[in-house]
Amino acid sequence: MNMHLENCVAIVTGASRGLGAAITRAYAEEGMKVIAAARGGGVHEELAKEFSDRVAPVVCDVANAESVAELVGTAISTFGRLDVIVNNAGIAPAGAFVDMERSSWADVFAVNLFAPVTLARAAGPVFLQQRRGKVINVASTSGLRGKPSLAAYSASKGALLRFTEALSGEWAGHNIQVNAIAPGAFATEAQRAVLESPDVLSRRLRKIPAGRMGVIEEIGALACYLASPLSDFVTGATYVIDGGESAKL
Repeated sequence: MNMHLENCVAIVTGASRGLGAAITRAYAEEGMKVIAAARGGGVHEELAKEFSDRVAPVVCDVANAESVAELVGTAISTFGRLDVIVNNAGIAPAGAFVDMERSSWADVFAVNLFAPVTLARAAGPVFLQQRRGKVINVASTSGLRGKPSLAAYSASKGALLRFTEALSGEWAGHNIQVNAIAPGAFATEAQRAVLESPDVLSRRLRKIPAGRMGVIEEIGALACYLASPLSDFVTGATYVIDGGESAKL
């Protein structure tokens, strides 16, 4: 299937590893050009060597609002346009609620909610003027149902889903689509502790009806669809990709 993504330009945050790197690769393979934003070195720099004309690695601390907003200008100056933003960067500190300081909550919301808000706000004038654009917010199944020991993370991702719905209604009449992806357990670096322990992995997989974790290529395909003109009538939606775990709860 032709996704009609050739020469479209995207910004992907948290692109140095895991799901962000997978989305960046999928976009580059479809002919898109990508501003791959991350705090430091990682897979996105390797992708920039592999796709030298399509992937531009950019250092960006998404907790810094000015740095996030500058990504829009960087995309336009580097590739001449902007069509898609993917808010993927996120942090998920785990711990007992009573042990988490207010400053930790502020850090989580700065990265998981306010960075996506800032990038969408910066891209908004461009999208509104050209009357097209795609906003893809990578949330989590923890935003659908709060999880113990992840109170701040769950709250931030839940807020991101509500933001997605609100903005989708506001921008739908301007031919701008705003959607979310809610991943469950994927076999990434973030799951190393689970993957390296057979007992822990076995217990984790028992919670997933599909009997396995997701592989990163699966989220790349979904992100391509949501970036493509084929999804122009899809907005305000949350795509759960978790092997049936949420449906089982």
